[in-house]
Amino acid sequence: MAEYLDKQVVIIGLGLTGLSCVDFFVAHGVTPRVMDTRVVPPGLEKLPKDVERWLGSLNKEWLLNADLIIVSPGIALSTPELSAAAEAGVEIIGDIELFCREAQAPIVAITGSNGKSTVTTLVGEMAKAAGWSVGIGGNIGLPALMLLEHPAQLYVLELSSFQLETTYSLHAAAATILNVTEDHMDRYPLGMQQYRAAKLKIYENAGVCVVNADDAMTMPVRGADARCVSFGIDVGDYHLNRQQGSTWLRVRRDKVLDTAEMKLSGQHNYTNALAALALADAVGLPRASSLTALINFNGLAHRFQLAHVHNGVRWINDSKATNVGSTEAALNGLEVEGTLWLLLGGDGKSADFTPLKRYLQGDNLRLFCFGRDRAELATLRPEITTQTETLAQAMAHIAPQVKAGDMVLLSPASASLDQFKNFEQRGEVFTQLARELG
Repeated sequence: MAEYLDKQVVIIGLGLTGLSCVDFFVAHGVTPRVMDTRVVPPGLEKLPKDVERWLGSLNKEWLLNADLIIVSPGIALSTPELSAAAEAGVEIIGDIELFCREAQAPIVAITGSNGKSTVTTLVGEMAKAAGWSVGIGGNIGLPALMLLEHPAQLYVLELSSFQLETTYSLHAAAATILNVTEDHMDRYPLGMQQYRAAKLKIYENAGVCVVNADDAMTMPVRGADARCVSFGIDVGDYHLNRQQGSTWLRVRRDKVLDTAEMKLSGQHNYTNALAALALADAVGLPRASSLTALINFNGLAHRFQLAHVHNGVRWINDSKATNVGSTEAALNGLEVEGTLWLLLGGDGKSADFTPLKRYLQGDNLRLFCFGRDRAELATLRPEITTQTETLAQAMAHIAPQVKAGDMVLLSPASASLDQFKNFEQRGEVFTQLARELG
């Protein structure tokens, strides 16, 4: 439990997370100052009247006079005003660091370019199935500080690379990096190793490190050590066992669950299940209740979700695929009886789209590229590509052409913010249009 009395605290960024920080400090007897680069940030109307606020830009004077700055993950530490504050010796942390200083129960910490929301939710469901009181949040659901309002036996946190950059006191009982694929390159000018370095912070002081045997980038800097447990497709302590047409989850020599019993499907979801099981085992959750949770779990909204079926055509909402690796995971091993109508587009965040090429071969495929980076995406396979400005225009082209056995898949490989509020809104628009057009 840290002490903050008599400190001059500045919170950068409002919204639900910023408000949770304000509430935290007020409860500790400190009235912080708040600033936001937006003129009318979300949650402004809920800010207590006695809290000073600065809107539309960053107030350098406030930052230099602060003892402690709590920065939103959306603001890069390389921002000139923050760099100046850091050079002046001002402590700069995030809300996850505040949480870690206060939390009294073990923490399972999960990061990765793809799959982290699914694995976080799964571990939470495993804890609930065991009858444990569990707090689930961080980068999904509730801001971490709000989890402190209710007693818990276990916390399960999804953490982004941005959140990890400003976290120093995390001592996770079990931690994982599920995978490291290119993402947020606009924020990491030095490239993949800079991005990976942020993710690797999750292993510092962790009791158990759950690593991906198929992805060397998920290993600790000095390689696997005694703390490491691995998962993978064909290798690892937790892996898949495929024989006579069936696929099992296997822990070392023991087959523990036939994937046919699970509602989740696809190789990427089976490896997510293995990672979740490894984390649950590491913190002592009973195996039987963990397997029950795996059988009952329906998957996440906007993550390879069946949005509509009509006349033998499946419309799949994978709007949460906001980067190339996530779309790769969706396409890897995908089997479609007829034609795959693939929707790609949005803000690619300076990513390299070429790794998708290997999945875009064959004759039973049509590409529709929309949004800001549509022209760049169209170069992947121009002869089968139609470019449109919007998602709705693309779907209007597709709808009259589909036949029984076809799949229409929104797996954009890009962020949504060029045309939508968030990936959820993009997925909702897709689902609504699928039902209207399909």
